[in-house]
Formats: sequence, C-alpha cells, structure tokens
Amino acid sequence: MNKKILQLTIPNIVTNITVPLLGMVDMAIVGHLSLKHIAAITIGTSIFNLIYWNFGFLRMGTSGLAAQAYGARSFFEAVRIFVRSFAIAFTIALFLIVFQIPISKLAFYIIPSESEIQQLAFSYFSIRIWAAPATLGLYALKGWFIGMQNSKTPMWIAIFINILNIVFSLLFVLVLKMDIAGVAWGTVIAQYGGIIVGFLIGYKYYGKLFRRYWDIKNSLKLSEMKKFFHINADIFIRTFCLAVVFTFITAASSKISTEVLAINSLLLQFFTLFSYIMDGFAYAGESLVGRYIGAKDEYLLNKAIRYLFRWGFALCFVFSLMYAMFGEVFLTLFTNETNIIEMAQPYFIWVLIMPICGFAAFLWDGIYVGATASKEMRNSMLVATFAFFAIYYASSYFISNAVVSDIIYWQNNSLWIAFLVYLLLRGVMQWIYSAKVVKVK
Repeated sequence: MNKKILQLTIPNIVTNITVPLLGMVDMAIVGHLSLKHIAAITIGTSIFNLIYWNFGFLRMGTSGLAAQAYGARSFFEAVRIFVRSFAIAFTIALFLIVFQIPISKLAFYIIPSESEIQQLAFSYFSIRIWAAPATLGLYALKGWFIGMQNSKTPMWIAIFINILNIVFSLLFVLVLKMDIAGVAWGTVIAQYGGIIVGFLIGYKYYGKLFRRYWDIKNSLKLSEMKKFFHINADIFIRTFCLAVVFTFITAASSKISTEVLAINSLLLQFFTLFSYIMDGFAYAGESLVGRYIGAKDEYLLNKAIRYLFRWGFALCFVFSLMYAMFGEVFLTLFTNETNIIEMAQPYFIWVLIMPICGFAAFLWDGIYVGATASKEMRNSMLVATFAFFAIYYASSYFISNAVVSDIIYWQNNSLWIAFLVYLLLRGVMQWIYSAKVVKVK
C-alpha cells in the first residue's frame, strides 16, 4: 500500500510544490522592489484565490467521480465526466472575463488598501484575469487525470507551466522593467501554454478512449448535469468558506497595518509550502479511496486510509522541526526587508504549531473527495469557519476593551489563534463523520 500511495503522491507533490515555489518566486521578485509591491501581490493573489478557490469543485469533484468510474471500469462514464467538467469550466471562465470590472470593484471593496497599493494590485488583476479559461480548464484536466490514477501527467504539465512562468516573469520584470504587470503576464502566458500541452498529452494517452466514448450530447444531458452540480454544490460551499477565511486573513491583516499584512503574507508562505506537500497525499487519497469504493473493496479502502494517516503523522512533525531550524533562512529568501523579518519573529511560534493542527484536515479532504461525501465535508467546513470568526471577533472585542501595551501584537495573535483552531476543527469534525460516510456503498 505504501508503494501505491507514493506512486500517486510523489508526482502530486512535485506538481503541487511548483505552485508555492512559483508564488515564492513572484514574492521574491516583487519583494525586492518595495514593501508596497509585497502588499499588492498579496492582495492580487488573494483576489484570485477568492475567485478560483470557489471553483475548486472543477478539480475535486472531477477527481472523485472519475476515480469511482475508473474503479468500476466504467470508461464511458469517465469520458462523460471529462466533457461535463470542461464545459462548466469554460462557461465560468467566460463569465469571469465578461464581468471582470464589477468583480474587481467588489474584490477591492472586500480587501481595502492604500490607493497606491490598490493601483498596483488592480494592474495585476486586470491582466491575470484573461488567464481564466486556461486556469479553470487546468483544474478540470488535473482532476480528471488524478481520478484516472495518473499523477505523472499533471506533474509534467505543472513543471512546464512553472518554468514558463518563472522565465517570463523574470524577463518582464527584471529585463523589460514591466513592474508588477510583468508578473501577471508571465502567469497568463504560462497558463495557456500549460492547457495546450495538457490537451496534447491527454490525447496521446487517452485518444483511443475519447474516440470510442466521446458523446457530447449525452454527456451534457440536463439530468446528468444536475447530478454533477448536486455533488459539487457542497464542494463549492466548502471551497467558498475556505476562500472567505483566507481572504479575511488578508483583509484583517491589512486593516491592522501594512506591516502586519506583509508579515502575515510572508508567514503564510510556510503554510502554503506545507499545504501543497500534504495535498500530494490528499490527492493520492482521492485516487485510491474513489477507486476502492468504485471497485467495492472495503479492505483496501480501510488500509489506504490507515497508511495515509501514518504518513500524515510523520510529516507534521518533520515540517515543524524543519521550520524551527531553518525558518529565518526561509524568510530571507522571500524579502530583504530586515525590519519585516525582525517584526515577524514574535509570531513565528504559530508557524511551528500549524502543521500539527492542519495535517488531518488535508488528508480527510482527499478521503472525502474520493468518497464523494461532499455534504459532510461541507458541514465540517461550516463549523470550522463559524469557529474561526467567533474566536477572532470575540478576542478582538476583548482586546479593544482591555488595557494592553501593544494592541497590534495582540490583534495579530488573535488572528493566528483563530486560524489554527479553524484548521484543527476541520480535521476533528471530519474524523467524527468518517465512520458514517467513508465506506463501500
């Protein structure tokens, strides 16, 4: 079982690790321009997280359904899932492009900032939004490949995308002096390059399957689309809550101070790195759990879950130790603003605790996606999100009415405590539900 998990996980980790590494490169590029550039790229990225995370069902729902179709050896259904997912992806992308102006105005209302920072962030947004068809298409493509037990193809696509992105971002910003717009254009070019390569590779490996089972009319039947949306509506709500929490962290940090926004942006890079490593195992969980439920093999289903959590326990302690030993070195890679690095030190304890609080949530997410237990995953997220806001606002009220020497310090600590409770509670709630929903049907 370890071999099967690692065969799926390692390519997924390589795929996922390129995402935070890319974000780190973008942060490093603009981080050496100015503090305002750090704040602007953080706000711009948060806006796209808010937009795209809401459509995470295009990947998550697709992988769970495709994995179950694969386990049941129902390849005609696997092809239909592919068609449905892409049809929805491109429809949503068209909507985002057409309504980009009101979307941007709403986003900047939700995440307020200084006028100069907002101008930089808007420059980034107005360019990167044109990558929406490729970005959402890649979500669907990645989910389908994972469901088909193929983690290597998304890995090569992600590597190609990130090489393009890094090359063009460095060229546009450092050579052509295009400022933050250069980072945005690098992303657009890379995303379209990635979707083209993804289609070419997909046709190479699955061309025979598509030629045999391709059926747009039946794939897009209203009854089938309703079923697809019913399953993914809960994932949409779950992902919306996730996006709201992370967007709120950025907005609350900005409200406290520009320095706190920069500090939390840098510290959250540690969470991003950890999350994409853990997502590699979560994706393996999606593939294996969906496959074994589709094949109605309860023994291998339970065995896969046990082995996934053994890996999770080990990794959370490895990351906490690694961050404790090399955390300051990582910070210097993100920025040369020594005052920001010094100001981040009092909050670094939360970075060390974060892997222990968060690892179970990632693994359960993958298991629930594979089991298409979307309702319970949604409910767990709703409880955790409610707890996040309740803790933050209760502690903020207490701090504002207490006599404290450094109100900014305590406000930011309350934000981090609420975030860690949110992570922990997600894992706990899904563990409580698991016996009921993660089983052979």
